[in-house]
Amino acid sequence: MVAALHRRLSRREHVRALSRPLTNNARELASAANMPRMSLCLVGLDNLPVLAPEFRGPAIGGESVQQTLLGKALARRGHEVSMVTADHGQEDAGVYGGIRVYRAYRPAAGVPLLRFVHPRCTGLWSALARADAQLYYTSCAGMHLGLMALFCAQHDRRLVFRCASDSDCDPARLLIRYARDRWLYGYGLRRADVILVQNAAQAAALRRHFGLHGRLAGMLVEPGPAAAARDLDVLWVGNIRHVKRPDRLLALAAQLPEARIHMVGGPVADEAALYERIRREAASLPNLTFHGHRSYRDASNLYGRARLLVNTSDVEGFPNAFLQAWIRGVPVVSFTDPDGVIRRRGLGEAVASAGAMRDAIHHLLRDAGARDAAGQRCRAYMAREHAEERVLAPYLTAFEELTADSRAAVRLPAAGEGPHV
Repeated sequence: MVAALHRRLSRREHVRALSRPLTNNARELASAANMPRMSLCLVGLDNLPVLAPEFRGPAIGGESVQQTLLGKALARRGHEVSMVTADHGQEDAGVYGGIRVYRAYRPAAGVPLLRFVHPRCTGLWSALARADAQLYYTSCAGMHLGLMALFCAQHDRRLVFRCASDSDCDPARLLIRYARDRWLYGYGLRRADVILVQNAAQAAALRRHFGLHGRLAGMLVEPGPAAAARDLDVLWVGNIRHVKRPDRLLALAAQLPEARIHMVGGPVADEAALYERIRREAASLPNLTFHGHRSYRDASNLYGRARLLVNTSDVEGFPNAFLQAWIRGVPVVSFTDPDGVIRRRGLGEAVASAGAMRDAIHHLLRDAGARDAAGQRCRAYMAREHAEERVLAPYLTAFEELTADSRAAVRLPAAGEGPHV
């Protein structure tokens, strides 16, 4: 009893320490380079098609890319990395790209209403147990965070959550359909040992709406191959869902008939009708090429061919597409400007209206000098701010602080038991 109480108090001290923002980047980088080996499990049901392209999945989100890049970077540094993903027919505990992957459940399996408990809760819980990690990491608001919090509390494991969108930090804007799942998300958020955020605005919203502290952690990006030519004018990449406002791109295509516009995005569950409408209307615009769903690799190859990337979303965090464009020297025209970085660094144009977006695109397509200068600023910004060691430092520091008191933890028994709720 005394030992258990001591562990809980030690854990609270860790959490208090982690509530203070990091200020010394040099110290972070030095400590990250000399860390002992850690055991970490990243939970992202949609990750497998990014990690192993031979498994085709539905729409691919930016967080699947981020978790995969994070997992690979950790594995390269000698850490024991696993993932929990959806069941796409892959071997359970198979190794892909140096990461051991555990199957949770098939997305369409189970009887409606009852499938929340089985196979979703039971499948996720069992996969977490088989992974048997010191620390569990996930991102994106959803009921899975609550289940992971229950699991980690029961087995004295550590939990890290990263906000993937501004909506994750505001209960009034959560992109979660059911009240039950919103409650589970809130439960898990309040019990996470560390919460990471993409930008200062998310940290402020998290503090304002939930009374919780978020630590800033940047985003990884994979350098892409150089394109033979910039043979498309405007690129739009995102899942076809209402919050991404794909309809705005169709309107832009109609207003800019001379621009060669390419649109990449797959259907999302519960919004299939929107996907069909966008696909049908896009076919009527001669200057718009609608690619539909593309694999991560195929979509990546389009960035280097583009002159501009356009983002039409109402709600974002820090879009993964921005990084993939900037590292290839492609300026961004967007309604969303996380922490004002587009305006401050001259990485394209941040606009406030559809008319302003049309004018910005028209200007940058006609003025090659302005576009090339913005492209050079994009590359310089990425080299300075998104080098892998710099981005990884806050993740590694948080992970090390959390796992320092759990290295002697007992291994979990054989999996198969579901959550006690």
